[in-house]
Amino acid sequence: MNADVVTYAVVAVIAVVGLTAMTVGIASLLWFAVRLFSVPGVVVHEFAHKWACDLVGVTVLEIAYFRFGDPPGYVRHVQPDRYRKVFVVSVAPFLINTGSAFCLFLGLATLLETTGGIRTATSGQLAIAGVLCWFALSIGMYAFPSTGDANSLWNRSRAEWRRSPTVLLGVPVVVVIYVANLLSRLWADTLYALGIGLVAFSIVGPTGM
Repeated sequence: MNADVVTYAVVAVIAVVGLTAMTVGIASLLWFAVRLFSVPGVVVHEFAHKWACDLVGVTVLEIAYFRFGDPPGYVRHVQPDRYRKVFVVSVAPFLINTGSAFCLFLGLATLLETTGGIRTATSGQLAIAGVLCWFALSIGMYAFPSTGDANSLWNRSRAEWRRSPTVLLGVPVVVVIYVANLLSRLWADTLYALGIGLVAFSIVGPTGM
């Protein structure tokens, strides 16, 4: 009887360990896949910050366009001396990522329209369509400025509104950024990217999909 109990206990332990290892392995694989999917979006997001810094004359100290860490990318720069510079640097990813995603979706829709749809496309055309779809979705999903961008705008607004009340015009933008990042937990960023795609496809017209 004791031997049976020990055997059952050993089998149970092995089963638990195996199930845990399999679960951790699947979770790690999913995490890695999500990070790979996000590469185009993160790179363009950080490039937009870097481009905006160069545009308004803000010195960049360090850049990580992408990494397997948290955050997946960042641009560290000196503190801008004017509010408008903070604003431009903070909102640049929204404009650049949205525009880039739209152009990519437009290219995808045009490709499908030209080939007559997925059913008649060649393997090469399908590969191109897959890459365009990946890049467009990823870049569109990373169009929202981060909470760090919102924090920078908010802190600068609080510091300067008495001296220059016009900075209060940026407060609604701060609120929108906070709300957008909060709703990202409910797939708002994905829905936004899909919305960009719908607009692009509606412009091109039926694609025979």
